[in-house]
Amino acid sequence: MLPAAIADWVSRRRIELGLSLRMSAAGLLSFAVGEAMGVSRIYWAVLTAVIVMQASVGGSLKASLDRFLGTIGGAVWGVAVALSLPHDDVLTTGLALAVTLVPLAVLAAFRPAYRVATVTGAIVLLGRFGELSLVQAALDRVFEIGLGSVVALVVALLVTPARAQGLLGGAGRDGLAVMGDLAGELLADLTKPVELATVTAFHDRIRAAIERAQAAADEAARERRSFVSDTPDPMPVVRCLRRLSHDFISIARARSTPLPEPVAARTGPAVAAVAAALPEYLHAIGAALASRALPPETRIAEIFDQFQAAMAELRRDGVTRTLSGVEVERIFGLSFALEQIQRNLDDLANHTRGLARPSVR
Repeated sequence: MLPAAIADWVSRRRIELGLSLRMSAAGLLSFAVGEAMGVSRIYWAVLTAVIVMQASVGGSLKASLDRFLGTIGGAVWGVAVALSLPHDDVLTTGLALAVTLVPLAVLAAFRPAYRVATVTGAIVLLGRFGELSLVQAALDRVFEIGLGSVVALVVALLVTPARAQGLLGGAGRDGLAVMGDLAGELLADLTKPVELATVTAFHDRIRAAIERAQAAADEAARERRSFVSDTPDPMPVVRCLRRLSHDFISIARARSTPLPEPVAARTGPAVAAVAAALPEYLHAIGAALASRALPPETRIAEIFDQFQAAMAELRRDGVTRTLSGVEVERIFGLSFALEQIQRNLDDLANHTRGLARPSVR
């Protein structure tokens, strides 16, 4: 029992475990390379290698470039200020430090990825480098950061490499699983209103998963531009996830109060069929997305069609004529949202098929 539980935990946490392995390897390798090259302040290379290591190759590439460029900018500005302004006492040093930090802080405020520029500029200005010249100390600093960045990228590519596509699939699976649970909550009983607090909690989790998917898609695009990966553009998947999220928001609005009894009675069996099939399909297509497999075969389209047929019969028999405008709006809002879900699921299935591994297409 215990080995099986451990294996299951390792399987679910393989991304985190892979990242910890790469961070450790990058730090140790930076130390070894730095010692072999005689780097004086080897800790900068080690710290950089650990800091820039991200969960995916694309993320590590961006973090490395941002840190390296920020270091160059901070070093150049720090040297320029140090050589042009005297800083022999507390007052002049404070003035020179202000001139150094203010523009770099503005840059960091607008571009947080370059925050390291402020640190580098301050170190260059205030550091005591012994016999080294100011320019040489700045160059050493850039070299140390560059060494850590290069080592991190090599490790990201060679040690349990994780592509952003995998992170996107995992985030998409998590978001679709929550949507499946939410679908069961929203469509379980049309005669009872849904609880706002419960629905809000579901949407918060969906939003967090979509944000993770968006970040992974951005990293995947960076990998494609850098020729690290040749997977198809995953951004359409993120757009499908967002549209599905909006569809469930529309359903929640329509279900804020119970549906009128005649409508609930006529459409209840069709909605119950959707409530039974939709969560299962969302979980299944999420699993396919995460494993880069083909989307599951399903009768979900037929079940949606049955609901739309029930709605058409409702209109034909004039059931809604005696209802208030608000009630009619909510009824057809629910119908439209379910119709949109069907279309968006079709799109998601097509995109999942396009992202599937070539061996399973």
